[in-house]
Amino acid sequence: MVKSKKVLLFYNPNAGNGIFSSNLDEVVAAFQKKRMFVLALRADRVGILDEFFKRANINEYYKIVAAGGDGTINAMVSAMVKYDVHLPLAIFPAGTANDLAHYFDLPDQIDDMLHIATNEKYTPMDVGLVNGRCFVNVLAMGMLVDVSQKTDPNVKNTLGVMAYYLRGLAEVPKLKPIPVKITCPDRVINEKMYAMLVMNGRSAGGFRRAAPQAVINDGLFDVLLFKGVPVVNLAAVMLSVLTGQHTDHKSVVYFQTPKLRVESPVEFGTDVDGEKGDSLPLDIEILPNRLQINTVENDMEGVFW
Repeated sequence: MVKSKKVLLFYNPNAGNGIFSSNLDEVVAAFQKKRMFVLALRADRVGILDEFFKRANINEYYKIVAAGGDGTINAMVSAMVKYDVHLPLAIFPAGTANDLAHYFDLPDQIDDMLHIATNEKYTPMDVGLVNGRCFVNVLAMGMLVDVSQKTDPNVKNTLGVMAYYLRGLAEVPKLKPIPVKITCPDRVINEKMYAMLVMNGRSAGGFRRAAPQAVINDGLFDVLLFKGVPVVNLAAVMLSVLTGQHTDHKSVVYFQTPKLRVESPVEFGTDVDGEKGDSLPLDIEILPNRLQINTVENDMEGVFW
């Protein structure tokens, strides 16, 4: 059975500065010119995707488009995994940091987004699972969680990535090392940390080189643990993060793994693609090549380096 050219568009009208929703008619028109007919679904409340996928005949659809920040993309991918949907996914970066879109070098102009989304260039992408919950870009814990969750959404929309940096500086004097145990198939790590990132993509919270060696379809997470060093030494560590040289820093533990478990005697927050995550312990695994993402047309196939 040949699928019709029917496209599901899931968009967050409040993401970023609202540029996508103000250009919605242009988006629909561009797809129609390619004989792809759009059903627009507004991300206005929790549970809307469950309601849709429970009732929809997904075989009628050709492609899914998700427009918003990493949280919006996470919501769509989570629904696709939950309901076993394997349609291609186009991403319109319309949030604050747009970390996942940055990995694929996706543009932030509507015309350029449409050129990619209405064409047929795709790249496979892994999806992370933490306690059964999906993440597309990053699972964070420690200081970075506080930065994301304590930053006012209105401030994030106004100042963008700079809001994360300003909040991070305010939190530095409050830092206390946290003991953790990390169990992987090939190692066990006991360490005191300030923060840890389990990366699928390369950037987190606007830090574009958080995991500079990450490949989003290699079946591995890039894990970065920032040790509990004296606060006076943090400036050097953060500078190395900004330049992408921290994977070799003596205050950072860096490794790759397809699976890990994180435990601690201390309760601390976690963050899944910018949203509040589960309490510990955390069981983390990867779904290799679970998605096909619309990407920039070029000569590269498969893995992005």
